[in-house]
Amino acid sequence: MLKNIPVTNPQPDANRFVDYLMGRTHEGKPPLIEYLVDEVLLIPITTEMLGRAWVPESSRREDQIGYLDNFIAFWYRMGYDFVRFERGMGFPLPQLVTADTAPTAVKERLWADQHHGLIKNWDDFERYPWPRYEDIDFFSYEYVNDHLPEGMGLIVSHAAGVFEHLSHILSYEGLCLAVYDQPELVSAMAERLGSLMIQFYQHLLDLDRIIVLFPGDDMGFRTGTLIAPEHLRRFVLPWHKRFAELAHQHGIPYFLHSCGNLMKIMDDLIEDVHIDGKHSYEDAILPVEDFQVRYGDRIAVLGGVDIHILTTGTPEQVRQRVRFLIETCGGRGRYAIGSGNSIPSYIPIPNYLAMLDEALEMG
Repeated sequence: MLKNIPVTNPQPDANRFVDYLMGRTHEGKPPLIEYLVDEVLLIPITTEMLGRAWVPESSRREDQIGYLDNFIAFWYRMGYDFVRFERGMGFPLPQLVTADTAPTAVKERLWADQHHGLIKNWDDFERYPWPRYEDIDFFSYEYVNDHLPEGMGLIVSHAAGVFEHLSHILSYEGLCLAVYDQPELVSAMAERLGSLMIQFYQHLLDLDRIIVLFPGDDMGFRTGTLIAPEHLRRFVLPWHKRFAELAHQHGIPYFLHSCGNLMKIMDDLIEDVHIDGKHSYEDAILPVEDFQVRYGDRIAVLGGVDIHILTTGTPEQVRQRVRFLIETCGGRGRYAIGSGNSIPSYIPIPNYLAMLDEALEMG
């Protein structure tokens, strides 16, 4: 039984959210955090729990506004202190497509072609249709920024980071070969990607409700990084350092979502890149409570309710895990409660709501 969701009288406090995670205050409960919530959950929660008519996003301004109003209402009524919003610049990517087999899903699922990239050589690099900063439509970001309820903040990102775009445009297989066979090409691609993202973030960071820059860039798998740490240090981490510097120049934290086992570059991320918080944890790699013991005295620890528990557990098992994390990690400070990764289409809605409900109940 849900006691706290949807929140009837939300009182978001974006300033307290940032102060708590930056260690400037230790009072009160750990805040909620989330990276993404799939529309397969977002739509029924918005329509059935919040009683709002769903408006699919399209190129029409009125549809965009209707979609964004629902999007804001969802984060507000679920008890978050912020809306996290991301869009990309439209880099063409080679993708494979199949039906989403999650219950109630009606969309297609896309994933990267790991073997066949769009760029294999310098001629491909020159022919590739790189997006132009001048063509980016920032309307959605600006609308969300201007229509947040009192007390809420805006957390933003470009959709996917430099590493993910390198591994998609070249293909993962192509990237693994190119870092040895054509390192200058990889460097030029990283330069083009990173420079465009710098322009993108410079525009966003002028919005007045932004409280955190929080990109995602998955650099690992279960036992290690997806390419050698020295190649990440050469081609990718310098760009995250520049993004972090931009955030810090604007007086806001830089959080990073990155999946996989990143133990070999964690000190780089903390001491050189200067991330302020880390998101994405998997119990099979290192449970979030153990990660916090290692690194929680230097950065905020974000989320950690394992996707396996959220997917296959019962609502009560989810609640038990939430209680444990709030008592353990929350007791140490600089911790936010949420999923270990995101809320994909296959997580049962009752389990997602149980996580939120229990977190608010503990508060």
